[in-house]
Amino acid sequence: MNIDTMAFTPGAALAGGALIGLAAAVFVLFNGRIAGISGILGGLLKPRRGDIGWRLAFIGGLIGAPMIYSVVWRLPDIHIGASPLTLIIAGLIVGFGTRIGSGCTSGHGVCGISRLSPRSIVATLTFMAMGFITVFLVRHL
Repeated sequence: MNIDTMAFTPGAALAGGALIGLAAAVFVLFNGRIAGISGILGGLLKPRRGDIGWRLAFIGGLIGAPMIYSVVWRLPDIHIGASPLTLIIAGLIVGFGTRIGSGCTSGHGVCGISRLSPRSIVATLTFMAMGFITVFLVRHL
């Protein structure tokens, strides 16, 4: 096994994970809601009165944070080796999976597991297993 030492950044990964955990904890403390991206975005599809502003602010933060970051530091180079059609199909499959699983990796994996939710533990294990299987099939078959 080879580890790409240029891409191996445990300090940055630890800091990023800590910030995600802190953000999820602050969000639930101040808003009383789980920071699940699919649920937050999905709530904009059928908006309720008084429920739009915080959702837009959250999504705006997800989009705006990398823009602010890019002002101070250089963004990493991104190479996507899949066609636009493959990306669209993959996105639809992921969206379908989040509906079946009643949430996404941020809601189940970050927030649900930290609350020791059995449903979230099973959902996260399922997400991970499907990811492992997909990578194996794409790379080896």
